[in-house]
Amino acid sequence: MTEATKPSDVSGLSFERAVEELESIVARLERGDVALEESIKIYERGEALKKHCEKLLSAAEARVEKIRLDRDGKPAGTEPLDPQ
Repeated sequence: MTEATKPSDVSGLSFERAVEELESIVARLERGDVALEESIKIYERGEALKKHCEKLLSAAEARVEKIRLDRDGKPAGTEPLDPQ
């Protein structure tokens, strides 16, 4: 199994690299010219990449800002989530 087909070991990839690889996997599966066993392997890799991207996006969204609410629970503005 090549590095590109291993379902694990995606945690070190940047978001951009993970999306690029995921798009490549989708294109290969859509063409339909991949053997069944290889299709299963790259599908598993794609699932791992998808989860990794979701995790990175959630972390980025949480770091960007949080909404401050007033006493009535209405938005009162935003502030950095991780003030430094």
